[in-house]
Amino acid sequence: MAELEHNYNEDSIRSLEPREHIRLRPGMYIGKLGDGSSADDGIYILVKEVIDNSIDEHVMGFGKTIEIKISDHKVQVRDYGRGIPLGKVIDCVSKINTGGKYDSKAFQKSVGLNGVGTKAVNALSSHFRIQSVRDGKMKAAEFERGVLIEDFEVQDSSQRNGTLTVFSPDDTIFKNYQFNPDYLENQIWNYVYLNAGLTINFNGKKYYSENGLLDLLRNKADEESIRYPIIHLKGEDIELALTHGNDYGEEYYSFVNGQYTTMGGTHLAAFREAVVKTVRDFYKKDYDAADIRGSIIGAISLRVQEPVFESQTKTKLGSIEMGPDGPAVRAFINDFVREHLDNYLHKNPETADALRKRIEQSERERKDMAGVKKLANQRAKKANLHNRKLRDCRLHFNEDKHEKSVLSTLFITEGDSASGSITKSRNVDIEAVFSLRGKPLNCYGMKKKVVYENEEFNLLQHALNIEEGLENLRYNRVVIATDADVDGMHIRLLLLTFFLQFFPDLVRNGHVFILETPLFRVRNKKETIYCYNESEKQEAIQKLGKKPEITRFKGLGEISPDEFGKFIGDNIKLKPVILHKDTTIQKMLSYYMGKNTPDRQQFIIENLKIEKDIVEEVYA
Repeated sequence: MAELEHNYNEDSIRSLEPREHIRLRPGMYIGKLGDGSSADDGIYILVKEVIDNSIDEHVMGFGKTIEIKISDHKVQVRDYGRGIPLGKVIDCVSKINTGGKYDSKAFQKSVGLNGVGTKAVNALSSHFRIQSVRDGKMKAAEFERGVLIEDFEVQDSSQRNGTLTVFSPDDTIFKNYQFNPDYLENQIWNYVYLNAGLTINFNGKKYYSENGLLDLLRNKADEESIRYPIIHLKGEDIELALTHGNDYGEEYYSFVNGQYTTMGGTHLAAFREAVVKTVRDFYKKDYDAADIRGSIIGAISLRVQEPVFESQTKTKLGSIEMGPDGPAVRAFINDFVREHLDNYLHKNPETADALRKRIEQSERERKDMAGVKKLANQRAKKANLHNRKLRDCRLHFNEDKHEKSVLSTLFITEGDSASGSITKSRNVDIEAVFSLRGKPLNCYGMKKKVVYENEEFNLLQHALNIEEGLENLRYNRVVIATDADVDGMHIRLLLLTFFLQFFPDLVRNGHVFILETPLFRVRNKKETIYCYNESEKQEAIQKLGKKPEITRFKGLGEISPDEFGKFIGDNIKLKPVILHKDTTIQKMLSYYMGKNTPDRQQFIIENLKIEKDIVEEVYA
């Protein structure tokens, strides 16, 4: 300690330029880095920061079209707004706290107010080009990792006004990254839902919404399963839509100034409270809040001045006021919902009746389950979950969602050997292991009571802490780690059925992943290559030459702890479980897990033939 104190002097103090600080501490500006397998990985934040500027131009009334092209490692965004003032093009993308959004007259309700976003993109890109066109003149500049390498002279241009931004995320910071088309498409759809009348051309496909959040819920909800027509309400600076379906849990999409607040915040909490209060007042009955919100599908979009987010990535709204002189967000939303939702229910008695019936159905189900639930909770405590089934980690997602715990992971494994290998090789700070005993039950079509009656399901939901929803979820990533054989695939399918049937929010919010582990190890005396498919194996054989040793891993239990450490550490390969826009949970589960329909039989026959042809080709 004395030596440490002795060495602490003037030479210990460093001053970093903004570019250096961004590159040294990128997490402060874009959240976690990641490789693109999660929707909140840094590469998507970079894309968002650039598009946000174009959206802000549209919101201010300039530019009805945005063109976006994204390839494996290159992003290009062109808008037709006013363009950056030519004399400030370089400053706006390289100097912190420089931008037009400090002038409230120019950008009244922008999502980016702190002058950081595009500068972070520039600093974290191996190549960055900015180009602005204003009134027949064009100015461009190019950077490498935030350093200006080319300052082009202003020249005449016949192009339309607007801004072009081209960048490539730096692969020395974003290791082995890859853009997931599904995540990008979700981002684009959200932009057009929140900006009715805006057209986005993304990789040659047109995205457009005429009805805003009404279109969003139409695409997210299964029309056949919703209990009443979607309620769509709009006011100045606020828009919301809601209905009830048949799935368990609550499903929300919340936005502030066009930003998708995936972690909610003040506005979402106020929306949930306002719906409960308005419904109770309308029916003059003190329904339980859980019964009112059970199976709800809702969306809310708010426009506020000077929003205060809890982090630079803007995933959670923390502001209390709408502006220096404005009403509190909570009061504003409560007043709007109380007036407009109440009016809607009075004017639409059929919808009001359907809503009442859905609430009372939830009430009956909750009361029917109360006794079983109490008994199951007692059993979970007696089972000594944290010793017998769960090897826990130290940091959890619900304790601190902005630091290292965003990487907190629960591996769900089958068998003692696999769970033992992962347990020995894991990072005990952020990685936990839950060991299954035997194959899970096929719970398709069952009531939620089975979650409490089945010991494995009951202990799993307690390990995740999702009994009452995702607010207290203990792990950000829930990873299914099963063998790549038929039995392992079956267990994977049964677990996915469990999550989709009873906790669909876990999947919708991007928390469920499949662990990809190697099928082959190819090595000689100098080098070892792990291969995830047959083609990678052939490439490894070609590279190593002279008949290398080839091992086929039949199960996770055959992979040693030392080797497992390479697959669940920095080089972890996770395949996200994504629900596509046109996917409805009940139809999908019915197809795969229901009775053996002719359609499924035909699918199996056709794919068995494809697999047979591939095998014959590989071993020919």
